[in-house]
Amino acid sequence: MKTLNVGIMGLGTVGGGTYTVLTRNAAEITRRTGVQINVIQVADRNIDHAKTMTGGSVAVTGDALEVVNNPKVDVVVELIGGYTLSRELVLKAIANKKHVVTANKALIALHGNEIFAAAKANNVIVAFEAAVAGGIPIIKALREGLGANRIEWVAGIINGTTNFILTEMREKGLTYQDVIGEAQRLGYAEADPTFDVEGIDAAHKLTIMSAIAFGMPMKFEQAYTEGITKLQQVDIKYAEELGYRVKLLGITKCTNKGVELRVHPTLISEKRLVANVNGAMNAVVVKGDAVGPTLYYGAGAGAEPTASAVVADLMDVARLIDATSAQRVPYLAFQPEQVHDLAILPIDEIQSAYYLRLRASDKPGVLANVTKILGDLSISIDAMLQKEPDDNETEADIVILTHITLEKNMNAAISAIEALPEITGKLVRIRMEELGK
Repeated sequence: MKTLNVGIMGLGTVGGGTYTVLTRNAAEITRRTGVQINVIQVADRNIDHAKTMTGGSVAVTGDALEVVNNPKVDVVVELIGGYTLSRELVLKAIANKKHVVTANKALIALHGNEIFAAAKANNVIVAFEAAVAGGIPIIKALREGLGANRIEWVAGIINGTTNFILTEMREKGLTYQDVIGEAQRLGYAEADPTFDVEGIDAAHKLTIMSAIAFGMPMKFEQAYTEGITKLQQVDIKYAEELGYRVKLLGITKCTNKGVELRVHPTLISEKRLVANVNGAMNAVVVKGDAVGPTLYYGAGAGAEPTASAVVADLMDVARLIDATSAQRVPYLAFQPEQVHDLAILPIDEIQSAYYLRLRASDKPGVLANVTKILGDLSISIDAMLQKEPDDNETEADIVILTHITLEKNMNAAISAIEALPEITGKLVRIRMEELGK
């Protein structure tokens, strides 16, 4: 029987899960592929841990370069993370004519263009399904399952940490500061949660999906990123009163003016399935011109959910190892010569509906002044919620939902409204998406 020899770099959460799934489901994998996939070497800085996990059945090293240079290894699985050492190791593996499987979204988002070019030149495969949304096969869906469609937009909850935090804030009435400590205690958030809560992790994943959806190079450096750290409990409560949920979404759209590539808190109608994705789960909605909106839901992280995607990539390599690059599905779904350098729209040029919350003096004429400013900038109001002031207070919250408008017009309106003498402090602005058209 044909065999495929694998070397794993990094035997942490995902690496350990990958080794477990490969060994536990070995017979099933062979039945599906006709190939026996063998792990013959692992690299991890904690050699004792690696030896314990593998039970002495494979070679263990503390130097990942040994795996990359091992002539018996056919496929290198990169699970060490980061994007400096991992980039060097992956490029070295490719130069050594080894296929690569990775779960490293930062590596692909920042260096994917370089890596794919090197892989094509060396006629090897680079597979990265596990880099986006853990066990959800969204890369395969975009590259293959929806290949007959012109993709119009992709939007998703693609960071489990932030989704857990927002779920706890909504369901328990807690503040961000209340929840972040609990998220860290439960292992949903790192000791330094910046990459998650500021939207950087989601932007890495969105960059990859956008490139595949629209056939363009990775453009992470041009992604607009806004996190959840400034979200207030009161806005989550008001949104729910109006029939909406707040989610951190990654959104990419192909428009006549360019590609939108943005991550930010977003109001979604509670009637949408994606609005009801709670806890640490992920969900991605893809709109194709032929199929319409499609939803992909599941665990976006964790040892075995992510390992599921890593092993599926290994199975694809096993099936396609003898094919030429022309016979394989292109990395970015489009033939290399058809990958176009599409322009990314600045955030000022995107179109969205908006949730606005302002603190205003409780006296006649205030609303008239606000609506006049919005009207002068062609911003129409969809709904409004005016709260009664508390006892002994002279100010109250006003919440406005607008129809779709240009972001730069909304910026101008916010500046003008904040300048009104009856308005206290800064306005809160959260973008809104329909996600059903």
